Amino acid sequence: MRELGELKMDLERFGKEKKTLEELEMFYELSREDTSLHAELARKLDEFLRTLLRQEIRQFLGGPYDKRNATIAVYAGAGGRDAEDWAAMLWRMYQRYAASKGYTWESLDEHDGAGGKGGLKSAVARIEGAYVYGYLKYESGVHRLVRISPFDASDQRHTSFALVEVLPEIAPEEYEIKEDDLEFEAFRSSGPGGQNVNKVETAVRIRHKLTDIVVSVQCERSQERNRARAMEILRAKLFQKSLEKAHEEKRALKGPKTKIEWGRQIRSYVLHPYHLVKDHRTGFETSNTDAVLDGDLEPFIEAELKTAG
Repeated sequence: MRELGELKMDLERFGKEKKTLEELEMFYELSREDTSLHAELARKLDEFLRTLLRQEIRQFLGGPYDKRNATIAVYAGAGGRDAEDWAAMLWRMYQRYAASKGYTWESLDEHDGAGGKGGLKSAVARIEGAYVYGYLKYESGVHRLVRISPFDASDQRHTSFALVEVLPEIAPEEYEIKEDDLEFEAFRSSGPGGQNVNKVETAVRIRHKLTDIVVSVQCERSQERNRARAMEILRAKLFQKSLEKAHEEKRALKGPKTKIEWGRQIRSYVLHPYHLVKDHRTGFETSNTDAVLDGDLEPFIEAELKTAG
């Protein structure tokens, strides 16, 4: 049903653009006789071309999981309170991006930083909408922030790191997890209170014994629903890990692999001594740091999709 809905939307979009093109052709004929219409024609053409460019990027979303919903997680790296504050900034950035795309954002688990005041140690959310994973998959990696620290009385420049992880929605039949490989723990939620939340052990933490991957969820009011959400995330993590293992085995046949470490950031956000956001994979950059941190990620996402495609 979801695929049918997406196809209907594509057909409606195509029909609308076809109608717009026909109207432009008529307007062009009128402008040949009335030069005062040239400015309006140029505006309409520019608007139509921007629409086509937005649709063009969909041609690069042909991966097997690109149409699916996704789980996004942000983890503070080295840097103490600065890193926790940076993780919170990234968290807000992705929330605003999701809102701009009309996606549904559901926070599943958030751990506040030790310093409080809005910082985050880690946070996990589920994002629903058309091609969520396809658009966000290349956001996975280390993000680096350079700025004057608001927590440093001497106004020194600090560098902070945060890790972003994006995983596609994986169905139970696509990856089987044995119950014997799981360690289950229930605890009281630390989130906003409700009828059951904070009063009974509704929050859930699941550890996969073989890989030591741990997932916790505390957004739902019942332990059963939190467990189901935790299993969704764990399944996606294990599935991703299996894909990475297969990829590494192929790379091993070709030569030595490159280490993945904090220093190998995918994107840098510099707020001092100048303003610049630069993606180190595509080379795309902008000085409008405020817009980027407010969720304007489309140029970076499009550049990466076109480069990878």
